[in-house]
Amino acid sequence: MPRRKPPPNPFRWFDSSPEVIRLVVMMYIKYPLSLRNVEDLLHERGIDICHETVRLWWTRFGPMFANEIRK
Repeated sequence: MPRRKPPPNPFRWFDSSPEVIRLVVMMYIKYPLSLRNVEDLLHERGIDICHETVRLWWTRFGPMFANEIRK
């Protein structure tokens, strides 16, 4: 039987850790915050990212995290 390739890591091209990306996306989804509010909250915690990065991560990883939650 041929060996299956493991699924590619969706976080491989990002400099931030998967934990930070998951935190950012979950903060944006769970609480009624704007992109700039999430940016400000993260800046207070020492994580310096742009609100556009939050938007990019939300559009890219939001559906993936939603599928994980549904399972």
